Amino acid sequence: MLLGCIGDDFTGSSDLGNTLVKAGMRTVQYSGTPTHPADPSVEAGIVALKSRSIPASEAVRQSLQALDWLRDQGCRQILFKYCSTFDSTPAGNIGPVSEALADALGADRVIFCPAFPGTGRTIYQGHLFVADRLLSDSGMEHHPLTPMTDPDLRRWLGLQTVRAVGHLPAAAVWQGSDAALARLEAEAEAGRPFVIADAIRDQDLLTLGRAVANLPLITGGSGIALGLPDNFRTQGLLNLATPSWRGEAGPVAALSGSCSRATRAQVAHHVASGAPALEIDAEAVLAGRTTAEDAATWALAQPGLPLVYSSADPEAVRQVQDRHGATEVATRLDAFFAATARLLVAGGVTRLITAGGETSGAVVEGLELSTLEIGPEIDPGVPAMRAGERLVLALKSGNFGAENFFAKAAVMLEAGT
Repeated sequence: MLLGCIGDDFTGSSDLGNTLVKAGMRTVQYSGTPTHPADPSVEAGIVALKSRSIPASEAVRQSLQALDWLRDQGCRQILFKYCSTFDSTPAGNIGPVSEALADALGADRVIFCPAFPGTGRTIYQGHLFVADRLLSDSGMEHHPLTPMTDPDLRRWLGLQTVRAVGHLPAAAVWQGSDAALARLEAEAEAGRPFVIADAIRDQDLLTLGRAVANLPLITGGSGIALGLPDNFRTQGLLNLATPSWRGEAGPVAALSGSCSRATRAQVAHHVASGAPALEIDAEAVLAGRTTAEDAATWALAQPGLPLVYSSADPEAVRQVQDRHGATEVATRLDAFFAATARLLVAGGVTRLITAGGETSGAVVEGLELSTLEIGPEIDPGVPAMRAGERLVLALKSGNFGAENFFAKAAVMLEAGT
């Protein structure tokens, strides 16, 4: 294994896998830290954790455990992958995990770059934009677990770390990889070893990828991985064979727990198209009036692509959280979707689509899926994935995908090579 990756959620990890596969690396995603060695043919291994919103100390523990396993597989470089909207709170978890990994690897300069231009995430002057809006005006300020209220990544990361935070401006990136590396080193020598890097184009990410070729630790969104495979390719380390993909026929279903603008638009499109859809009321789940058995029985009886969703307006979500507590609501809904997924697969579903990082993580854990082979891209940031002989999946981050994503994913998951 050449590149070892640690993802702080499951959809973000598959997003990263999508980037690496398109760039020619044989990539496998692992659900949690494996207890056995990797297949020797794997070139990039992604340990997907559900660590974005848990206590920082536990996120650090899990990440270091993943690091130990990846180093045992011979990885030459480590990438800590987090969301392209830098999802975190002032207490973490991006900063504490990055500091722990840097300490373990002896990394004295570390780049932070969540940019993903293909989905509208760009960084300029250290500020994160979503399309033409600052992060704090993009809808992410209403996220139920990690509300992003400050677009200045230097300031936001600085709240989470002991190390000082510097800046690698676009002007240096546009001068090429040597200039970018020189600025990164200058920031570290000035006492700012954690460096937010500007990137507004894929070309910027390729430049940054070349600049960090020899660094032990990189952090960022999936976009920062665009240029990493070429670093290994130029050393003659990559297998040039193209990975194949095999779709799966059979029943399909979709589960959505995301409240993002993009997912709510996708749900609305699905409903407007006349496709079967079942809205789940969080209060009914908490009270036991709606169960996973109810949802699965309904879905298995529907033709076409049934969608079970709890993607409510942020204000409605906030009201439920105020009454029951955010942690309790999230825990119960995650358990509901995990149980629903188990019943759907037991009932014959072979193509499963999930929307939302927390929901997807709960489903993967609930199904006890240990290894996911990354397949072709469905939409930017979302690949098809295979989990064994008879199950294929699409794990979608809440913010990703076109309005017709659910229908598009169902077709892709069935398609051949």
